[in-house]
Amino acid sequence: MKLNKNIETFLGCDAEYEDAATVLFGAPFDSTTSFRPGARFGSRAMRQESYGLETYSPYQEKDLTDYAVFDSGDLELPFGSTERTLELIRERTAAILADGKRPFMLGGEHLVTLGAVQAVAEKHPDLHIIHFDAHADLRDEYLGVTLSHASVIRRCWDILGSNRIAQFGIRSGDRAEFRWGEGHVHTQLFNFTGLGHVLDTLREKPVYFTIDLDVLDPSCFPGTGTPEAGGVTFLELLDAIFLVLGQANVVACDVVELAPTLDASGVSTATACKVVREMLLAINN
Repeated sequence: MKLNKNIETFLGCDAEYEDAATVLFGAPFDSTTSFRPGARFGSRAMRQESYGLETYSPYQEKDLTDYAVFDSGDLELPFGSTERTLELIRERTAAILADGKRPFMLGGEHLVTLGAVQAVAEKHPDLHIIHFDAHADLRDEYLGVTLSHASVIRRCWDILGSNRIAQFGIRSGDRAEFRWGEGHVHTQLFNFTGLGHVLDTLREKPVYFTIDLDVLDPSCFPGTGTPEAGGVTFLELLDAIFLVLGQANVVACDVVELAPTLDASGVSTATACKVVREMLLAINN
């Protein structure tokens, strides 16, 4: 009798690396989380719970088994060094890009996006960011720390500059963040109004697409470190995802800020899994 290796991947993402156009990897890190920790368990939970879904999506009439996606597993990250963590994320992202593939990162807290953006911006100097979130993440520092999930988009702006970042669903931030953002990024409060217009201006420009899952209303997604009332519904998020992935040249993306231990019901993890499944299918359009 021949036994097979025990390899845990996200549902349907078991292609060989050479054959895959999209490569998943996890960044289990939440050392700068400012409220409730637990996002470091997000990527593993998504893999484990993804098998509660079907590979087929009735929303798109597509099946994951028809596409080649490789799951490279979680990075082993040093929780004592934020700088080294970002370096490891940058290295993994750069390696995937160098092989002509699309990186898809599963967080982890939102600061992990910075490491990936550093690598993608090196390959695509004209990079733009589409950012879905409840929080502006535009603080220059939080509690004296410049590398924080509360400042991740500000640090991305340091790399890209003005008029290269568009935020949607934002409903939280301090006054200074919003005032600074007015002259440096496009911010749509509360919803996805104007998303189509922004995408029209991007045309074939390379886009990094980052989704902080707390853009969802906590009534359907309570399992996150900083829940904010007044968020979008799952179907509203899905429509916006389809719009971005159907029109934009998305060269890399991530889904972050699931903290599975904060929702004992498992609903938040199941929702995150479905978001990832639909993104994997929509990105292969």
